[in-house]
Amino acid sequence: MTVILVILAAVVFDPLAPLPSVPAVAMVTLQIVHSLPRLRRLRGPWTLAAQALLFPWAGQGAPGLLAASVLLIARGPLRWVLFCAVVAAAGLMNTVDVYTCVNAMVNALTQGLVLFGVTRLNDVRIELHAARHQLAEASVAEERERASRDLESVLGSSLSAIIALAAQGRTGDILTLARRAAARARQAPPAQAQPSFDDLTPRLAVPILVAAHLGFLIVSAVFLWRAALPSAVLAIGLPAVVVVTLLQLHHSLPRPPGVRPRHAGWTLPLQFVLVLVPLFLPDRPYPQLIGFAAGSLLILWTRWAAFPAVGAMLVATAATMALRGVPPADNLYWTLNALAIAVMFHGLAVHTDMVTEVRQARLSLAGIALARERRRISRDVHDLLGYSLSAIVVKGELAVHVPERAAEQLADITRIAERALTDLAAVPGDSGHALSLGTELASAREVLSAAGATVHADSVVELPGEIDALLATVLREAVTNVLRHSRARHCRVELTLQNATARLRITNDGVGEATAPPGQGLTNLAQRVTSLGGTLRTAHVPGGYELLVLQPTGLGRDPDGVKTVARV
Repeated sequence: MTVILVILAAVVFDPLAPLPSVPAVAMVTLQIVHSLPRLRRLRGPWTLAAQALLFPWAGQGAPGLLAASVLLIARGPLRWVLFCAVVAAAGLMNTVDVYTCVNAMVNALTQGLVLFGVTRLNDVRIELHAARHQLAEASVAEERERASRDLESVLGSSLSAIIALAAQGRTGDILTLARRAAARARQAPPAQAQPSFDDLTPRLAVPILVAAHLGFLIVSAVFLWRAALPSAVLAIGLPAVVVVTLLQLHHSLPRPPGVRPRHAGWTLPLQFVLVLVPLFLPDRPYPQLIGFAAGSLLILWTRWAAFPAVGAMLVATAATMALRGVPPADNLYWTLNALAIAVMFHGLAVHTDMVTEVRQARLSLAGIALARERRRISRDVHDLLGYSLSAIVVKGELAVHVPERAAEQLADITRIAERALTDLAAVPGDSGHALSLGTELASAREVLSAAGATVHADSVVELPGEIDALLATVLREAVTNVLRHSRARHCRVELTLQNATARLRITNDGVGEATAPPGQGLTNLAQRVTSLGGTLRTAHVPGGYELLVLQPTGLGRDPDGVKTVARV
């Protein structure tokens, strides 16, 4: 908003007539209504019509204001027709000579485009900031839909096939399919890709920059031609103007946050040299290009370095012109003209950069949300499906080795696969039912017993729902690891609650984990436990392997942890 107001001041202030007329004040007031977000609801066709009536009497900055308002309020191709009409009207009102006519038209064109561009970029920045979480939500929804398709095509079809194979008694095929599906469930999440997003930066941002620079280039070229300079001076001056303008455009073009223009280490000094040389030409100084270098400083340097440097540059320019005999009124005009050019180019560049930064922030938020969702889906698939598929493998092997119990084991396989299908359908939407520690303990006894292990377990204590589900997940993963990594014959589950801390200790006499590095399952568990303030440790103990969880429950504790102060 501050940049918009500064640009408005630069457009309308005339150093030769510092006291604005009543039409000029009214024109600027209406432009503020058109440009500032908080007043935007007051604008409409009537405010545009009011500006159109005022602009012939509102001073030299009025055509630029009206041109910007036409682009902001009119819609469709009509606005560009009206915009061209305003530019043409500015020329028809200044027909003293070619330079005056061209200068008036180009000023209307460039000032209108700059004001429109800065206002529109500011609007987009606000819109992007307000909608910064929408891209993350859309990315998560898209990822859930993709995961649902992938899980159904890979794991869902495998579980359905296992149910069909169990009905046919094809135990060998069940084992092959269950092992393959279990390997898929244990895979790490896929490599992260950037979420797709719509580029909401106005498509006119770069064309406006180019048009504004081209406008100033045309005015400078016409001025040099009108000045009837010697051929040698013109041969040097015209290429210098072109190079300075192109360097300014190079410094102003949009780029990622924190990235400087390529070769800025020499393009900025070169621009400085080229804009200073005309100040010291033999016949008279030409300060028209100073604003370009000042604009580059505002764009490329931090504000704390650029503001003093630009101020010093303008003061030095004014002093040089004074020493060379430039009349005070002309001196003031050219100094403020340079400031106006610098502010306008800086305004366009800074608003384009702000839009880029907000857009990048939206993209980063979406990337973080997408990565988090992929990890969650992978973790839930591993924790929920890994156990079920391992249990199916155990039941299938038991059916092969003990044929007289095959029917019983195939019935269990069907039941486990059906439950796994229910869990799988709930994974993408994060709406699965919470696990129960009591249910998981009963399932653990059944599955481990089927695998030939003896289970000793404490009775379940009453815990808060979230803690109960967490410890159920820990128990499920521990049983899965016993089935996959060891040949345990004894397994003990100890559960106690003391000092508002639940202690779950699971030990077994298997040795399979001794040589296996921590897998995805233990990493998932550690993340789950840590997120609720607990700790998880695994260790080799005499005669076996131990998994220990210490989990605060909040029961019987002062929630804020602050002791009550006794009243005296």
